[in-house]
Amino acid sequence: MKNIALVTLTLFAFVSCNDVKKETVDQSNTDIKEIIVSNKKITVPLEAKSESNAKGVAKFFEKSGKVSFLAKISGLSPGIHAVHLHEKADCSSVDGKSAGGHWNPTFQPHGKWGDASGYHKGDIGNFNVNEDGEGSIALTTNEWCIGCGDKNKDILGKAIIVHQGADDFTSQPSGAAGARVSCGGIIE
Repeated sequence: MKNIALVTLTLFAFVSCNDVKKETVDQSNTDIKEIIVSNKKITVPLEAKSESNAKGVAKFFEKSGKVSFLAKISGLSPGIHAVHLHEKADCSSVDGKSAGGHWNPTFQPHGKWGDASGYHKGDIGNFNVNEDGEGSIALTTNEWCIGCGDKNKDILGKAIIVHQGADDFTSQPSGAAGARVSCGGIIE
């Protein structure tokens, strides 16, 4: 009986160790210092729009019911710029307007992410751009999912838009952030 228990315990330990699966983030182009273990991930190239040079990459990782968003953008003017999720993963127009308005499935007023008075699910916020025209932004939330099918949370089929200026967090419906200078569709 002891031999059966020992063999069972050994097999369990062997199988458990072999089933562990980790994915890591390519950190060569990010300022993120920790390794993210993820169940789902999507990388979205950001292309220049509105005659700008703004381009970059956005990454989404989902683990344990939370989505982490990391973006690095270059070719922007120094200062503060806004980034939002928009309704459609359509970046076909030269001005990025084919992506539609802000993603707002819960019909809230535009605002600052996490504000008690309301905000769109696509109201990510502002980020700083240095003198070299480079900037990055990161956010982790349980208000998004990747491909879960929940119309109030699923970011698949949406677009990331980087704006020419800063979001004032009050102007309706979009924060008066200016032209859409970069766009990327969130698709698998």
